[in-house]
Amino acid sequence: MGASLAESLVSESNDITLIDPDSQVLSNLQNRHDLRTVVGNGILPAVLKEAGAEDADMLVAVTRSDETNLVACRLAKTLFNVPKRIARVRSPDLAQQADLQGEDGFNVDYIICPEQSVTEHIDRLIEFPEALQVLEFAEGRLTLVSVRAYHGGPLVSHPVEDLRKHLPNIDVRIVALFRDNRHIPVDGYTMIQPGDEVFFLSATKNVRTVMAELRRMSKPVTKVMIAGGGNIGLRVAKQLEKDYQVKVIESHKNAAKNWHAAWPLKPSCFTVTPPMKTCSTKKTYKTSTPLLP
Repeated sequence: MGASLAESLVSESNDITLIDPDSQVLSNLQNRHDLRTVVGNGILPAVLKEAGAEDADMLVAVTRSDETNLVACRLAKTLFNVPKRIARVRSPDLAQQADLQGEDGFNVDYIICPEQSVTEHIDRLIEFPEALQVLEFAEGRLTLVSVRAYHGGPLVSHPVEDLRKHLPNIDVRIVALFRDNRHIPVDGYTMIQPGDEVFFLSATKNVRTVMAELRRMSKPVTKVMIAGGGNIGLRVAKQLEKDYQVKVIESHKNAAKNWHAAWPLKPSCFTVTPPMKTCSTKKTYKTSTPLLP
């Protein structure tokens, strides 16, 4: 993750220093990008100093270890007074402890959890299955949606200005339109054609109403099957189980039990299927007693 982040930030003309114990990884990155590298452990004060922590505007700690990331932020603040500190934290238990972030904790300004971000994105796509992309703003009050316009939608083959006539009591703005992978400038006279990808911004509570202007709406999702009880799979299942009928398929019984201890899903949510060697050997366990405690 650190390499991808560094590559993105370098392209935006930022002065980047990357710390990693693997000299070969750093050498490969330095050969491709204009950045500085330091070989070492990011929680050692000497390494942070060599990397220029005294003059840094921000520290982003995204190693595979939550503990390392938190400690790096703490040292960056207490020893070098780095203004902004961001930590990647995968553990739900640590991420939910607000006290760990403050001055009495690890002095983290922002905690990021890629797995949780993916979980929330999947949740939004399930809520709006007709959407191509869903992004929330203003703490979830506003939503930017990308949707494919289909023949039969009330606004399709009509100018954008008709949206106000169709939905006089809803504030919505069409912010972008793509046709045949080309951006089309939008004004009130722009005609929305079948197949156009339309981006609109509205209050979250009005999203489905606006989408209905552009396409025929499917029935709401009620049943969700998740293949794989991994980190993201179990996060998604836990988030969805209160609103949907969720089934998680996991190939390893012991792994399913371990995950159930951390994510106490209903026993009926799990199906354990052994890995398939051939199609004829596939077998789903169904017993009279729960597979999970």
